[in-house]
Amino acid sequence: MASTVSERPGYGQLLRTPGAWTFLLPGFAARQPFAMLTIGIVLLVQHTTGSYGSAGAVAAVTGVSMALFAPQTGKLADRFGQRAVLLPGVLVHAAAVSLLVTLALADAPLWALFAAAVPTGASVPQIGPMVRARWAAMLGAAPGREASPLLPTAAAFESVTDEFTFVIGPVVATALCTGVHPAAGLIAEAALTLVGGLLFAARRATQPPVRDRSLPGTERHASALSIPGVRVLAVAFLGIGSVFGGMQVSLTAFAEEIGNPGANGVLYGIFAAGNMLAGIACGAVAWKSGPRRRLLVGYTALALTASGLWAVHSAPLLAGLGLLVGLCIAPALISGYTLVEALVPGSARTEAFTWLTGAVALGQAAAVTVAGQLADGHGASAGFLVPLVGTVLALATLLTLRSRLLPAGAGRTVARGIGHRGPVTVD
Repeated sequence: MASTVSERPGYGQLLRTPGAWTFLLPGFAARQPFAMLTIGIVLLVQHTTGSYGSAGAVAAVTGVSMALFAPQTGKLADRFGQRAVLLPGVLVHAAAVSLLVTLALADAPLWALFAAAVPTGASVPQIGPMVRARWAAMLGAAPGREASPLLPTAAAFESVTDEFTFVIGPVVATALCTGVHPAAGLIAEAALTLVGGLLFAARRATQPPVRDRSLPGTERHASALSIPGVRVLAVAFLGIGSVFGGMQVSLTAFAEEIGNPGANGVLYGIFAAGNMLAGIACGAVAWKSGPRRRLLVGYTALALTASGLWAVHSAPLLAGLGLLVGLCIAPALISGYTLVEALVPGSARTEAFTWLTGAVALGQAAAVTVAGQLADGHGASAGFLVPLVGTVLALATLLTLRSRLLPAGAGRTVARGIGHRGPVTVD
């Protein structure tokens, strides 16, 4: 039988889930570096080379490497357990970041920075997907148990947590790089990854069970990317990554243009704060529509708001529009992650989450590269064209292939939104 929950489950009920805090606190520390890495690389390499294009290219190599290796990390975590993947991963990451910092400060050639960026990105710990997989294992459907109504709450909570890191991370990294030393942001990122990752890996009791796939009757599945809906979601998350990457580089260039480099962290923090506030609201609303429809509506709003960034030349107006863009990201992210529970079997869920996280990183990497080149050649306004193009193309894909976001067997139901106990359709 399903566990009994209150009529209106919310964040308080979610956080009282037995064992939740044992992985949430170390997980929060370990995921901070994800928001610090790209901006830390951009600020350090731009300082040592004087070029946003070079800085964006190095950050892009890191992002592409993470996007390619993250799903493999997720697949290994599903098969062997999260601890087995995290322990060597955080050690490699700390060493790779140290090498990248050393080379950058030594004015090493660009190819050497690219070489160090590959293991830096490949070893980024996938804490967010691993936390989401733990929530899914604790609250999702299982033999003899229905999915808890708290599952969408967990998706919203994780989005809020992610965005809170994007409020704190870039501001802290920028403050360290501009106020302490150009390499201080990356050094702090490596230290947090090492300490937080090891603490998170130590919480073995809450990690999803490792299934022995050699046993008779055990679920056997191909890659999560073989599921059509996951591929469509990956395209959507590529577009979201283009917003993150385009905003990071273009806001940095804009702050330089107005003669106030420190404003970069504030402007990006306002953008991320909008994302966080929308995430909080999404977890508190009793949704009557399904996650697929919310994804389409939220993404349409995201594309519309992102399309105006290039035309804004005032810091207060850019802050206001950035806030609106941030408000539109969280509903799209939360709806996409919620759809994974309906589309992907439990034995491949960590991998599915890492595909989406990797798609964000890949979109961010491409956006950082293109926006960096545009900002170098034509100014910050040109860099803001990247979020416009990325979100419009992704929205067109979503609208065209929206039928693939329905689970196999369209009659299947999933847990309703916050405040409801009965089932509704994915749509």
